[in-house]
Amino acid sequence: MALPFLPGNTFNDPTKRKYHLSQSLGYKNGYAVPARPQVGIGGEPLEVNQLSLAELDELNNKRPTLTYGQAKQPPPEDFVPAHVAFDKKVLKFDAFFRQTVHESPNEYYRVRPVCIFYYLEDDSISVIEPHVENSGMPQGKLIKRMRLPKNDQGDFWHWKDLNIDMNVNFYGKAFHITNCDKWTSEFMASEGIELNPPTPVPSDPYNESRKESAALRTFKTPSNFDKLRQFIELDRKVLRFYCVWDDRGSMFGEMRPNIIHYYLVDDTVEVREVHEPNDGRDPFPVLLSRQKLPKDRDNIEASFPSVVMEFSEHEIKEWYKPSDFKIGQTIYVFNRPFLIYDCDEFTKDYLFKKYGVRDFTPVEVKGRARDVPQMDLPPYNGFGSLEDSLRSCLSLVPQPPKKDFIKMLENDHKVLRFEAVMDSVKPEDKGRRFIISYRLADDMMTIFEPPVRNSGIISGKFLERTRVTKPGSQPDRPEFYEPQDLYIGATVQVFNHRFIITDADDYVRSYLESHQEDFPGVQKTIHSLATKRDNKQAPKSMKAAPMKVKRSPGDVAYLLGEVKSQLKKHNYTNFNSLTHAFLQYDRDRSGKIDINEVKRICHRQNLPIDDDLMNALVSELDINKDGLIDHAEFMKFITCD
Repeated sequence: MALPFLPGNTFNDPTKRKYHLSQSLGYKNGYAVPARPQVGIGGEPLEVNQLSLAELDELNNKRPTLTYGQAKQPPPEDFVPAHVAFDKKVLKFDAFFRQTVHESPNEYYRVRPVCIFYYLEDDSISVIEPHVENSGMPQGKLIKRMRLPKNDQGDFWHWKDLNIDMNVNFYGKAFHITNCDKWTSEFMASEGIELNPPTPVPSDPYNESRKESAALRTFKTPSNFDKLRQFIELDRKVLRFYCVWDDRGSMFGEMRPNIIHYYLVDDTVEVREVHEPNDGRDPFPVLLSRQKLPKDRDNIEASFPSVVMEFSEHEIKEWYKPSDFKIGQTIYVFNRPFLIYDCDEFTKDYLFKKYGVRDFTPVEVKGRARDVPQMDLPPYNGFGSLEDSLRSCLSLVPQPPKKDFIKMLENDHKVLRFEAVMDSVKPEDKGRRFIISYRLADDMMTIFEPPVRNSGIISGKFLERTRVTKPGSQPDRPEFYEPQDLYIGATVQVFNHRFIITDADDYVRSYLESHQEDFPGVQKTIHSLATKRDNKQAPKSMKAAPMKVKRSPGDVAYLLGEVKSQLKKHNYTNFNSLTHAFLQYDRDRSGKIDINEVKRICHRQNLPIDDDLMNALVSELDINKDGLIDHAEFMKFITCD
């Protein structure tokens, strides 16, 4: 039974001979380190726990935590600096870069393989080029170990930015990564980065040429068909193919006919454009000068100086041959599609004997004409006339609107005058009278307001000479007022002003009756004028209307005097034109003309004679039983003094 260690409770063991303490220090590599004693004084076993503090902490952490919870947080791991954790750990990538060679006839560029080392200790990078024997170039360390800038914002290259089959730019030089070592791939995989599959390093053309020159040479016996024999047998023999260049996919494109000439003597191709009369193209017949035509123009090295050097067999591996030209096939001449639709007889005979081609059926190339896009005209902005605005939209340099000079010469000084009142809700506009003048030469209208005493309204010209459009007209298809639109009771809208026609002069009715075939739908105007004249007795003549004179039947001398007075009043001197008009209607040259034709000719030649005076004048002449009159007698009758 154990007794407490108190005075009087201790007993000495007579068999005990060791009373020294166990060592608490140990030596390791020459250094004293603390050690936990295994036994007590005199070699007695210790009854305390022999576990270390770390082992006790680990046991405490393994207690059940589902019921009582975690008793104690695990101690934090010891901090290990990066230079200790990543010491001597380096990522290795295989890469290459191209170096352009400018002044060498044997090579255009070099392929130089390098090794990129990424040091995880301090994120530094170095680029090493392996030494190649007899290279003649300084090789070895291209970039010393340092942190390399990635962009202009101050970022540096990190191992997370590196991958296989990608380009990296170090100080303006592009390196293409092709592969990496096993430890690098395992490290990237442990960090969750999936590497691309490795890519091969392209071969150096110059090194390959040196290997070929150093290799064992073999010789082949040249064929019987050499260049001299080709020149002798195929000189002046040319294959001719008819084709079209379908350029309808571009703006203003079309199908252009061309002829392809294939010269058998040197396998060159020439393309000539077929011009037609008035086709509007420059007279340059040769579209492609005579040269060897490659099948794939773009399949060459990017470093080839095509600006100063021609293509050769080294760059272009495949050229067009006669067997590639077939009817119905499309060939590409420097990315331009040409459809072959026919060939000449010599070409057919050559292809049949050489390649066994039998089908020479022509291809129909006339397709549907392309729809020309319609140009949308902008809305009328109100500035200028509709014709001026339309002409400014049709051409870059606006041209003046075209005029009908024939119409202007035939209808010169012919004016239709109408009397109208303003249709307005304003009380001061009630009763305002206007005179609307319609010029037949250019279809322009002028509006004049006669002066009225004490009206308080300034009279005079209300509208300058201009063409007036109908309400709701479109700018691209304007509709203007015509003589058939002007009749008694009609409403004319002129720039938001409404006018109601109330009367017209006698010349309007006489002119429209004699020109009914020139103005369709003018019967409504004639009927309104006739109704107005029947309902109104002795209407007041408008300004500049023909004069009215009382006439006595059978008074020829008085009639002649009145005719002379009217002709003298209007200064009429167009008798030659009147005579020519009579001769034009006298087709059989009998000297006779119909009475109604006489009236129409007088009206068309602007003879200033009223209708009643004309009827009275014709009644005094000798009229045939067929209604014919001698036009020479009529001219003598009206021109005699």
